Amino acid sequence: MKSLTITRPDDWHLHLRDDAFMASVVGDTAKRFARAMVMPNLKPPVITAALALAYRERILARLPSGLRFEPLMSLYLTDNTSAEQIAKAVQTGLIKAVKYYPAGATTHSDAGVTDLSRCHRALEAMQNLGLPLLVHGEVTDANVDIFDRERMFIDGQLKSLISNFPELKIVFEHITTREAVQFVSDASPRIAATITAHHLLLNRNALFSGGLRPHNYCLPILKKEPHRLALIHAATHGNVKFFLGTDSAPHTRDTKQSDCGCAGCYTAYAGIELYAEAFDAVNALDKLEGFASHFGPDFYGLPRNEDTITLESKAWTVPLELPFGEDQLTPFLAGSSLRWRLKD
Repeated sequence: MKSLTITRPDDWHLHLRDDAFMASVVGDTAKRFARAMVMPNLKPPVITAALALAYRERILARLPSGLRFEPLMSLYLTDNTSAEQIAKAVQTGLIKAVKYYPAGATTHSDAGVTDLSRCHRALEAMQNLGLPLLVHGEVTDANVDIFDRERMFIDGQLKSLISNFPELKIVFEHITTREAVQFVSDASPRIAATITAHHLLLNRNALFSGGLRPHNYCLPILKKEPHRLALIHAATHGNVKFFLGTDSAPHTRDTKQSDCGCAGCYTAYAGIELYAEAFDAVNALDKLEGFASHFGPDFYGLPRNEDTITLESKAWTVPLELPFGEDQLTPFLAGSSLRWRLKD
């Protein structure tokens, strides 16, 4: 296959940062995706409808000329999020979800939830008003092995969350394990999951190949090969419960290559091309459009996009660095050769 034309996709999990940093990366997403669910873990976090709308305006102001792009906003759930704030979010028509970070689970999650029992009023309001919950599905108990945190979250928290709020729509974000694939597959239609390109392309050996590889470090962390294969199967077999969420997370090179490096991979520079690489590797390019362009908006009750993009099979080399504000970032798979690229 020399080219592939699909309905313009959406990114259902994206980090854009803010201000000059955001200006460096938002164009990469807008060239490929019509919409993106923008994560609220800024400093300070986006905890109110007013803050979300102000952030949305900053995103639109930084959008490169000539690009059409719709940021879909989310609120950051805290122990103190009120039912009234949930109602205000829904009334805007522009805030499409609430994000649950267990406190300390990942980058900028310090203000996250310490105990879900403190959020029952907010969760009940979300259930009643149809506002989905986006879940970073990991426990943060220091006694739990980092490679087991997602699996333990399913039994320890997710099952009880669903039992307590059976009508709440939930997206299990950036899943990484076969246990998560099985759980979502067996759950009700109100439960879905996003899958990243980096978890489809790499297993945990990539963290240590020839030395420590900080630019492959993400949370949830890469897992063993059987888990990667389970993700590949979920993404490439037309299951409507699984859809695209890049979790593209830009960091300056210095904050990745440090004695306490940040978690996150910058993938937005090739946000759809990397998925094409993963699907092509298992001869499943015919399944990419559903995963990337159809299943996400269907789950959220939004219209599918009407325009298209075209990918072409044309080898190119990923840059070693990209501008990021006044600094530089190292993109995911820097220096590697990719087969698929977005056609101008």
